[in-house]
Amino acid sequence: MSGKIRVIVVDDSALVRSLLSEIINRQADMECIGTANDPLIAREMIRERNPDVITLDVEMPRMDGIDFLGRLMRLRPMPVVMISTLTERGAEVTMKALELGAVDFVAKPRVGLAGGLNELAVQIVDKIRVAAAAHVRRMPARSSAAEVQADGGPALAPAANASTPLGRLSTEKLLCIGASTGGTEAIREVLVRMPADSPAIVITQHMPPGFTTSFAARLNSLCQITVKEAVNGERILPGHAYIAPGGRQFYLARSGANYVAVVDDGPPVNRHKPSVEVLFKSAAAVVGRNAYGIMLTGMGADGAAAMREMRDAGSYNYVQDEASCIVFGMPREAIAHGAADEVLPLTQIAPALIARLRGSTERLHYRI
Repeated sequence: MSGKIRVIVVDDSALVRSLLSEIINRQADMECIGTANDPLIAREMIRERNPDVITLDVEMPRMDGIDFLGRLMRLRPMPVVMISTLTERGAEVTMKALELGAVDFVAKPRVGLAGGLNELAVQIVDKIRVAAAAHVRRMPARSSAAEVQADGGPALAPAANASTPLGRLSTEKLLCIGASTGGTEAIREVLVRMPADSPAIVITQHMPPGFTTSFAARLNSLCQITVKEAVNGERILPGHAYIAPGGRQFYLARSGANYVAVVDDGPPVNRHKPSVEVLFKSAAAVVGRNAYGIMLTGMGADGAAAMREMRDAGSYNYVQDEASCIVFGMPREAIAHGAADEVLPLTQIAPALIARLRGSTERLHYRI
């Protein structure tokens, strides 16, 4: 892509269209080439003007944003940044939009819209820049553990080990996942393949307050393991995945032989709250060689240095490869820091991890 990033703004609010256009046109590297107040008008505008990115309101007249996005990603996949509302309904719809292939989203305020959007200007244009460079593709059809088990396929662990329970090992090991842009679907792809007796999983996905509850609930409905938002002071249990609440820092501590969640209002790290760096650094200190690290798609370098600390402490780390990433930033930085033991396509990460865990279990049983 050369020249300025060409953006079309699709929103039923004249005020939002005006504000977003102004924010975009203030940037030296982008321009708003059109606005539309509903998806049907936007459809013709996209055909005529061929934008690099569109911003799309979640709830629209005549055809809502989700229906429009689904059709767009089937017929003409392109980078989309969703404009969401800070409501429970808005969060649920946003999760659906990310499932359909939207690159990212911005949560607009419910009150003080003009001032609120201007305060978010840096975030908005950063997300547009990331979207313009993202690898947009159709999402895989499989979405649940039941569907994965039903169709089998090459991504499952080898049949010879399929009946081996993880058992005692799952109480000793702990899996740590970090992700950002494109990460909601990447995390789903990993979690739906984890068995019910999986070691505990802790996750930091860059996400603002108000959205991680819906994200956790959606994953919980799809997975064999239990998925929930992390709560300060709770014990980290096998067969569970814990997601950092939006706008809070999440890290690990010990209480005797147990791992415990710490969720607090600490400052942003690497501009992020929650931060992958915070979670991974605690894993290096608290879990050490019993940890497995997984770095998935995302912009920037958050977590890369701490993932190297994990490896230095004895963890075994998986990093998503460039071809399967929406944005290769965080994985690239992890590799550059020497943090990766294996670099794999997204669909191969969970099977490789499970095979390694089962192999460790078999060696443990053999020693006993």
